Amino acid sequence: MGRYGTKFNMNLAVAGKPSTLRSFELFVSAGFCDFELSSVTRTLTLANELCGTARFTWRIVSDTPGLTKSRSDMIVRSELAVPDHLLSDVMIVVGGTNTARSDEWLKRARAMQRKARPVALLSDAATAYIKATHAPAGKVTTHWRDVEMLSEEGYHPNLTHCFSENSDGIVTAAGAGATAELILGLIAPMLDGPQVAELGNRLLIHTIRKSDAEQPKNLADNAALFDGQVTQAIRIMESTLADPIPISELVRDLRLSTRQLERNFREVFDDTPARFYKRLRTRRAKDLVEETLMPLTEISVATGFGSLATMANAVKEEFGQTPSKLRARRRVKILKH
Repeated sequence: MGRYGTKFNMNLAVAGKPSTLRSFELFVSAGFCDFELSSVTRTLTLANELCGTARFTWRIVSDTPGLTKSRSDMIVRSELAVPDHLLSDVMIVVGGTNTARSDEWLKRARAMQRKARPVALLSDAATAYIKATHAPAGKVTTHWRDVEMLSEEGYHPNLTHCFSENSDGIVTAAGAGATAELILGLIAPMLDGPQVAELGNRLLIHTIRKSDAEQPKNLADNAALFDGQVTQAIRIMESTLADPIPISELVRDLRLSTRQLERNFREVFDDTPARFYKRLRTRRAKDLVEETLMPLTEISVATGFGSLATMANAVKEEFGQTPSKLRARRRVKILKH
């Protein structure tokens, strides 16, 4: 899902007909990350089950065909990746300890790029690509641990901490635990909103993160983790979204003064507790509107708004669109590039 430029054309749904996007090529090298590989195949398998047909197929290829072992001793049977031969609709390069030691996957990625077919590079592969291309024209990213390292080693003005970025058809991504969400974003244009939500549920993804969301990095980057009072306040807020409590009752439960809680929230979120509380409920309402088929009136009750009109005003103020317009959109947008 999402908005794709001409340099990232996936030939997705045309005139309401099924997309021609079907085949995935999963490129692995010795020492590959089995967690990333299984995240890809599991997501595609569940998507096929939801669709009731094998809409997505995949094959595993490598520069060293035969039995390829992961860093955790998982073994897969891989085919030989012949340059410019048998290119699939989408190429996923799985990260691994030996990814940077071979450039076969990069040659194949360039061949895919010339044919305007999307390529996604996960974690170690993204890092190797950034190093090999020195200064890619568009934004790039990788796993946060390597973002810090790359920033120290060289000049990378377009390096970000987002979960994924697109640079001229090459998608660099954090990989690891965000792999399933990336694949979900790639195949979402072939699915309707409820299918996307159900696929996320089956993958046990509590909140589907957008591609432009920032990766969690160091613990120190989240000041709330070091303020037990703020953390406890948020827990109480999240547990009472359907039946919001007054701030006076919240501070009493926390054994704080209203001024002290407001000062803490200002320091951490630059917001008041009351506005933060309302934004939590508004965001939850938006998630339910876009990712479920619950009636809007039920959503307004489930998120603690007194009426549908009150919820609609809050959602429009926060996100610029009414719940009915959000519900009317056919596509759930995960990939922003």
